[in-house]
Amino acid sequence: MSASVIISRLLECSLLNIEIFFVTLVLGLPLGLIIAFGSMSKFAPLRAFTQTVVWIIRGTPLMLQVIIVYYGPGLMFGMDLMPRMNAALVAFVVNYACYFSEIFRGGIQSMPVGQKEAGEVLGMTKRQIFFKVTLLQVIKRIVPPMGNEFITLVKDTSLARIIANKEIIMMAQEYASSNGLIWPLFSTAVFFLIASGLLTILLNYAEKKLSYFN
Repeated sequence: MSASVIISRLLECSLLNIEIFFVTLVLGLPLGLIIAFGSMSKFAPLRAFTQTVVWIIRGTPLMLQVIIVYYGPGLMFGMDLMPRMNAALVAFVVNYACYFSEIFRGGIQSMPVGQKEAGEVLGMTKRQIFFKVTLLQVIKRIVPPMGNEFITLVKDTSLARIIANKEIIMMAQEYASSNGLIWPLFSTAVFFLIASGLLTILLNYAEKKLSYFN
């Protein structure tokens, strides 16, 4: 098999990694903010429930969560298995939303109370204070830790292979085992290095753009 065909097939499989990455961000970031509000809720049962869920998700491996989401409904309730990609996406979104929620919570709680009080004196509602005063400054503070999570997510997309989603590393491993080719595995490292490098550049740019809050 020619190298061009193998590279083409690897690039095709990398689309699965890219899809998992972007879907996780698009759904996980807003869900993480909602979970953060639950963790900070003044309603004790909701706060306790949310914090317990976050503790469980953050305390168990993502690989295990992918397996449970895929096989769990069938083993526990006799339901049909959901599509493999859907199971991976559900596990990734929930997992990263919980991590994002803790970053959001830390950023929100780190804001000076005086700003909220000043907004109330000016007659602003809680909603206005949050979206017009607090949120923009929170975004500036959480860019570095969020950036670390984004880069980790790029690499974690390979875990989707645990339920036979043919992502780029799984495809490279098949070539290694069936054709005795080691270079496809090394080429996957190039994919992840490029993706992480581009993210690093974008995040550094975002930090500079938000520097006016300093």
